[in-house]
Amino acid sequence: MSAVARFRSVVLDCPDPHALARFYAQVVGGTPEREDDDPGWVVLRVPGGPRLAFQRSPGYTAPEWPRADRNAQQFHLDFDGGATWDEIDAAEERVLALGARVLDKEDDEKKDFRVYADPVGHPFCLCRIEHD
Repeated sequence: MSAVARFRSVVLDCPDPHALARFYAQVVGGTPEREDDDPGWVVLRVPGGPRLAFQRSPGYTAPEWPRADRNAQQFHLDFDGGATWDEIDAAEERVLALGARVLDKEDDEKKDFRVYADPVGHPFCLCRIEHD
């Protein structure tokens, strides 16, 4: 079956698109760019990955993790944090210094991931991925 469309972006609503784009640029690389002279829209072209975009959302409300009954997380981003727990620990230290906060890191030996919130509350995971 042929595709209907090509994937373009993951777009995150937020109160300050420039600040959140800078956070993710420090996490995954790339340089935030404003498009079409719209101060409420910033794009981050992730090296070797998808395009992340950030749009200003007046009255933004952060998702409530892990609630599903009200204001659910809706989606989250997974990042390869390394192949070992030492690498995950180092990545965790860096994302926390950038403004992330821990949402869940219990039973990480069973789950192979830890859950964080970015500075405005979007959930994301640092996943332990064994590389071949």
